Amino acid sequence: MGRFARKRVSGVLSLFIFIILWILSGCATGKWGFVDRTGSMVIPLQYDDATPFTEELAAVKVGNKWGYIDKAGNTVIKPQFDGAWRFREGMAAVMMDGEWGYIDRAGAFIIRPRFEEARSFFEGLAPVKADGKWGFIDRTARFVIKPMFDFADHFSEGLAAVKSGSYWGFVDRTGEMVIQPKFDGVLNFSEGMAGVLVGSKRGFIDRKGQVVVPLEFDLVLSFSEELAPVLVRNQWGFIDKTGKMVISPRFEKAFPFRENLAPAKFDGKWGYIDKAGKFVIEPKFEGAYPFSEGLAMVKVGRVVGYIDKTGRYIRVL
Repeated sequence: MGRFARKRVSGVLSLFIFIILWILSGCATGKWGFVDRTGSMVIPLQYDDATPFTEELAAVKVGNKWGYIDKAGNTVIKPQFDGAWRFREGMAAVMMDGEWGYIDRAGAFIIRPRFEEARSFFEGLAPVKADGKWGFIDRTARFVIKPMFDFADHFSEGLAAVKSGSYWGFVDRTGEMVIQPKFDGVLNFSEGMAGVLVGSKRGFIDRKGQVVVPLEFDLVLSFSEELAPVLVRNQWGFIDKTGKMVISPRFEKAFPFRENLAPAKFDGKWGYIDKAGKFVIEPKFEGAYPFSEGLAMVKVGRVVGYIDKTGRYIRVL
């Protein structure tokens, strides 16, 4: 699943900041830019695509090429790549001429393009694809875990999800398969637990691979702030780490808690609930996303803006 929260860097809010213009203003030019916490445009709508800021740089697309800008909108790495990921741990995966490598913050190649696919570094290792299989490299491009998997995700809490044949398991940093491939699907570990799928039902395992929350849910999202959203008979609720339903299923949709509030949809509208399941920001939005540093993105009609924890609305454009 995707991460819902993004970070703000020196006043430039990157919480779902990569919104195309027609969503923001109703026009159809499809250009992207960046706004600050007040909703003011700080980097003009001029890019064909963009990512949030990470490590003070954002990837932007100009025509068919990707480069990177700083918070002032200055181009620090000129658009020259066919594909680009965000910076993580001081490096970014980029593609040139159909192969992936890694650059530093100055745009110099630290690992020359040689991989069929590549993902960002997490916890010192990055998943890459070579000769049709996925493995993990360190920052010197040495294969710490040789390519042997049909797919691999990044490390989280010391473990990485890998696919072998039709099933998913988890490896540690030495490449040992500490949780054997036996699941139809998995989520990354979060707060010591990972969501897993067997057949049509989902539950949670611990770091030893033991099922600690029974496989009885239709859908699950990862634990955050000790609670996880789960779907039961078309209604979302929240469980604790023992599997106890602490917020009864009554929502049409829900996202994980961030900063003690969770987006939840009720009677066709989104609002925010506390950990008692009470709406503290009433459901009145067409869309809503988790809080990050005191702000959350919401949609009112076709207009996107942000709210603070009192529900005060900041319109964007």
